[in-house]
Amino acid sequence: MTVIILTNCPAGLRGHLTRWLLQIAPNVFIGKPSARVREVLWEEVRQYAGNGRALLVHATDNEQGFAFETFEHKWRPVDHEGMTLIQRPKEGGGAATAPVPVKKGWSKASKRRRFGR
Repeated sequence: MTVIILTNCPAGLRGHLTRWLLQIAPNVFIGKPSARVREVLWEEVRQYAGNGRALLVHATDNEQGFAFETFEHKWRPVDHEGMTLIQRPKEGGGAATAPVPVKKGWSKASKRRRFGR
């Protein structure tokens, strides 16, 4: 199984992908091409995406059962002890945000459930 998701890509690229994959939603393509065809399609997506972004997800024989690649995304895949995870950039230029303080005591919803309205 292969899934390609495009964002802000030319219409010609989307039309080319419909020759090999089924478009199930706007800019979401799914199918079961061979590994060779998948690699050729991904290279064409990278070449013709222009200012757009692309995400490729395909089935493979590993712990997760799938692998993915990104093109021009801020989020990027990283390997963590054999599992591929997505690393997101920090918001606000890398400044650490202060944790939200936790209020002590009962919530309003739990008081209503326990004592009625």
